[in-house]
Amino acid sequence: MLRTAAALGAAFALSSLPQFSRPAYAADRPSSPALVPDEEAVALWYGTPGDESSIMEEGLPVGNGRLGALTTQHASHDALYLADVTLWSGGANDTLGPDGQFPYEPATFGSFGQLARLYLDIPGHTASAVSDYRRTLDLSNGLAVTTYTVGTASYRREVYASHPDDVLVIRLTQTGGSCTGELSLAGTRGEETSADGGAAEAWFTAALDNGLRYAALLKAAGVGGTVSASGDRVTFEDCSEVNLVVSAGTNYAPDASAGFQDASLDPLRVARAKAASAAATPARRLLATHVADHQRLQQTMSVDLGPSTDEQRGMDTAARLAAAAGTDAAPDPELESAYLQFGRYLMICGSRDSLPVNLQGPWIDRNDPAWMSDYHSDINLQMNYWLPDRAGLSACFDAFTDYCLAQQPVWEKTTRKHFNDPRNTFRNTSEKLAGWTLAFSTNIFGGNGWRWHPAGNAWLCNSLYEHYQYTGDTRHLEKIYPLLKGACEFWEARLVEVTVADPGTGRERRVLVDDHDWSPEHGPQDARGITYAQELLWQLFGNYGAAADELGKDAAFARTVAGLRSRLHLPGVSSTTGWLKEWMSEENLGEKEHRHLSPLVGLFPGDRITVEDSPPEVLDGVRKLLTARGMESYGWACAWRAMCWARLKDAEKAYRLVRTVMRPSVEHGNGSGINMFDMYQLSGSASVFQIDANFGTPVAMLEMLAQSRPGHVELLPALPDAWAKAGRVTGIGLRGGLRLDLAWAQGAFTEATLHGAAGTRVTVVAEGRRREVTLPDGGAVTLRP
Repeated sequence: MLRTAAALGAAFALSSLPQFSRPAYAADRPSSPALVPDEEAVALWYGTPGDESSIMEEGLPVGNGRLGALTTQHASHDALYLADVTLWSGGANDTLGPDGQFPYEPATFGSFGQLARLYLDIPGHTASAVSDYRRTLDLSNGLAVTTYTVGTASYRREVYASHPDDVLVIRLTQTGGSCTGELSLAGTRGEETSADGGAAEAWFTAALDNGLRYAALLKAAGVGGTVSASGDRVTFEDCSEVNLVVSAGTNYAPDASAGFQDASLDPLRVARAKAASAAATPARRLLATHVADHQRLQQTMSVDLGPSTDEQRGMDTAARLAAAAGTDAAPDPELESAYLQFGRYLMICGSRDSLPVNLQGPWIDRNDPAWMSDYHSDINLQMNYWLPDRAGLSACFDAFTDYCLAQQPVWEKTTRKHFNDPRNTFRNTSEKLAGWTLAFSTNIFGGNGWRWHPAGNAWLCNSLYEHYQYTGDTRHLEKIYPLLKGACEFWEARLVEVTVADPGTGRERRVLVDDHDWSPEHGPQDARGITYAQELLWQLFGNYGAAADELGKDAAFARTVAGLRSRLHLPGVSSTTGWLKEWMSEENLGEKEHRHLSPLVGLFPGDRITVEDSPPEVLDGVRKLLTARGMESYGWACAWRAMCWARLKDAEKAYRLVRTVMRPSVEHGNGSGINMFDMYQLSGSASVFQIDANFGTPVAMLEMLAQSRPGHVELLPALPDAWAKAGRVTGIGLRGGLRLDLAWAQGAFTEATLHGAAGTRVTVVAEGRRREVTLPDGGAVTLRP
């Protein structure tokens, strides 16, 4: 069954746990894991192992923000696919093609890829010999667990990726038997594996064509019995317990001046040291350190959307997803709660202190993934990072910030060198150039791919600034300020002045618009004043002005930017379609049901269009455009639609889209794998895991429960009937540096507690009533109807 925490109110019970550095010294480690009990843990479970041929849909993920692994959890032959998010081919890719755009192919742009495959073989534990088999992804404790019985002996296998110790661990324990078997290590690019029998180690090391060095090493540590290694594997025999430690890495460095590689770093030496330290640590203590670190983040939010039935709880996760997808299926609130928590789990596992989450995160089954598994700057990367602040995981946002800061010097250089190339149809017709921008796709070496994306700088900056709104962290604001200023400088040089007729009076006026551009990813590629860019710029210029004022910087330039903002053309409603315009045209120039909601960025994630403050004709145009886009699409596109319907306070449409994303993927169609990974249909015979829907759908769910703008919070703005009976969520992040604990019954809130800095003022809206709230000295205030 899917289990949800019984003691959900204790959301911050472990906030006093020590903040473990890497590595955690033995004296600082807890001696025993304080596991959330099975009956209280949030978990996915299955009665059969995953199939290696379908590992992306059936394997269960673990990760520590840099290393990620998928495991099939087969009793006798477990496949584990290992990745390191810094293992990328390619490079700066800074030579334009004949069309003035960047090449977008693995040979030059590069690609993220797999690091290694490991196989755990346990003789005699075949399907015919095994009973009581169960595999679980324990989201509360950060473990993939396999349990089963052979004869009279019970076996337990735990797989986890420790962030404090920076290793993957496979822990084998048993009662009434012994552990005997082997774990093999193979690279995915023809690497040769070596072994040291005395050290019980096997490893390989190599380099990519771009010079990036990498290595992987596994080490066995047993209790009783013997451990050894030979060829490409480590072996263990008659052990009462075994810890198999896997360490891996590259010499990637987030430093443009060093070419994004640390020439002095030997990945094999580092991997060997980390593995030796972990293997020397008692297994229970190693596990306890990992569990404490995972719970420190996981327990910042609890989610209870209401009870499911005993019949629903009795099904495994695969059957439960299928049952929930039926036309007349009853809601399954605990399954939906688990889906939200699964998104949080992936964020904890995928975004710590290394690179940000790419299109797949650290979970991949090949070296030639779709779109090179890159960073897409026109929705995917942003959608990944709308979740952390809302979901009590603000610490997981830092990898995104650090990535942008590390890439900025190369983005600036490439912009200066190439953006105004006469072959580039997006170039500035003013011939002026300043600041920075980027392409639709980026890699980890400052490289751009596909087409120039002028407004991409604004969208990244808006996401970075929004993190400041959620946290109030002025150190973060200081760090990102050069990015914001550089983006504004780019647009000061790029904007062009045109004449438009005022729709109300017919009078002509001069306004500023984006130069020749493309509304992602359809329609004409030379349109001026696309709504997508205009909305993003309105938000960017406002954010920059607030940042400059807060930091006391560049007052004169801030006034210039404010002047630009006041002259921006903003979209109206088409007299032909009745939709909010996507282009400066009465006609729709693209696909009616296109996956992107580019003209609606002012509704979500922006704040310019709101139900409370926008003119009725604009809101009507927004609803008509959103309706025209439809209710069926790729997972991330459905998640974005759900967010927009939540902002429009249409609870049932938002909820229907959440259910659509969770619908099982059948015959490579869009939907969820049985492991809840979102599958993106490439063709009738192929699909690919794309992670953004796994983050975006939880965002939509949280937006249904609470929405915030600076100085404004609304409770239960889009609560669907399926969750209305009763529920409670703690730890929702709100702008203004606030956290919210919220409980409701029969569709109305029963209690809401705001946490934040003393003196914070906010307007709280609930059930049509407005309350002006000032947080007291204790930093928390509780509201009731």
